[in-house]
Amino acid sequence: MPEPQAPPGPVAVPLPVAVPPHVAAEPSPLGVGLTPTGHPAVDAGLARLEALDGVPTDAHVAVYEDVHQRLADTLAALDRD
Repeated sequence: MPEPQAPPGPVAVPLPVAVPPHVAAEPSPLGVGLTPTGHPAVDAGLARLEALDGVPTDAHVAVYEDVHQRLADTLAALDRD
C-alpha cells in the first residue's frame, strides 16, 4: 500500500517584469499584413496604418485620426452617389 503523501507546498510563480513608467520600451513590429480592398481610398488609409508598424505609439494618434476622417469621408461619399 502506498504511503500517503503530504500536499504540495507553495509553488513559486515568476512575476512579470514591469518596465518602469519613465523608461520607454522600444517599438516592435506587429507584422500584420495588408489585404487590399479594391477601393483606392480605403486602401490608402490601410497603407497609412500599416506604415505605423514599429513606430512609437505616441505617434499613432494623429495617423488614427487622419485615417478615421478619410474613411468617414469615403463612406459619406458613397451615400451621396
